[in-house]
Amino acid sequence: MDPVLIGELLAGLMFFGIIGFLLLGFPVAFTLAGVSLMFGAVGMAFGVFDPSNFGALPNRYIGFMTSEVLVAVPLFIFMGVMLERSNIAEQLLLTMAKLFGNLRGGLGMSVIIVGAMLAASTGVVGATVVTMGLISLPAMLRAGYDPKLATGVICASGTLGQIIPPSTVLIFMGDMLSGINSQVQMAKGNFAPTAVSVGDLFAGALLPGFLLVGLYLIYTIFKAIVDPESCPATPVPPEEKKDLLREVAVSLVPPLLLIMSVLGSILGGIATPTEAASVGAVGAMILAAIRWRLSFTILRQTTVATATITSMVFVILLGASVFSVVFRLMGGDNLVHEFLSNLPGGTLMAVAVVMAIMFVLGFIL
Repeated sequence: MDPVLIGELLAGLMFFGIIGFLLLGFPVAFTLAGVSLMFGAVGMAFGVFDPSNFGALPNRYIGFMTSEVLVAVPLFIFMGVMLERSNIAEQLLLTMAKLFGNLRGGLGMSVIIVGAMLAASTGVVGATVVTMGLISLPAMLRAGYDPKLATGVICASGTLGQIIPPSTVLIFMGDMLSGINSQVQMAKGNFAPTAVSVGDLFAGALLPGFLLVGLYLIYTIFKAIVDPESCPATPVPPEEKKDLLREVAVSLVPPLLLIMSVLGSILGGIATPTEAASVGAVGAMILAAIRWRLSFTILRQTTVATATITSMVFVILLGASVFSVVFRLMGGDNLVHEFLSNLPGGTLMAVAVVMAIMFVLGFIL
């Protein structure tokens, strides 16, 4: 049998094998690396994979770990976790719930808006979903919300951390795409390519991110009109309305100014993502100190949580790097290229198919 065909067959089977192990509940990072190593061993037996290709992997991974751009990842995570641990996020949600409480679906809309703000400060999905779930889910269920709508709103709002800047995913993509873009442009004969920066990705993600927020709000309003029993109003007692404007100003304005200053400095070219992230981390500590929420215990918990989440992200990156080496060198690149090139409809159809595959894989990964 043709070795090229064997390699492409193993690459395709490896892809579906990873999906199968993920559905069984294995962690993403260890599934990516473990399944890739198993198929790499099979590829060695058939003579279609050379294990010496792993020799460059340590230097490549160390390059990721020491990248100045990727230093922004733990700093942005620290910023978001500090806002959560100091109860700033909780106070913001409670205040927004009072502001929209007299409207049907108001609590759901509050969750979406706060979820968008947490996404712009945390940058990771897990922290946002956990925070919103612990704070808002009991309140929504007590208010009589349909459990399906309540959990759906929380999960959907939590995933905004993937796209609304500063997103850790966009930081990694910016670092990788800058190198890929240079290689592609040089292959085309352009030896002075325009660099793709993290700031460019942040700017490009703003409109889709806010569009998603708008669609979530529209759907919640639609449910409030069509099925009012699924999202009833939660009227605020008159005595709690007296200081509502002050509460909104105190709870909303400082975090909003912090987020705007961090993103504005990046998008305006005033600071690099790493510089802006360091300012955001210090700013989050200042906000916590102003509210008398900053203590050694909070600082220790935030540091440990930041180290845990950052380690998880970089271990996933290591697993993805192992998968990339095995998949590419067994002919997976050629397999994907041939599949997309042979689709009817040219480039437009290829892009549509890629987006559809990513949409389906989103349910799994």
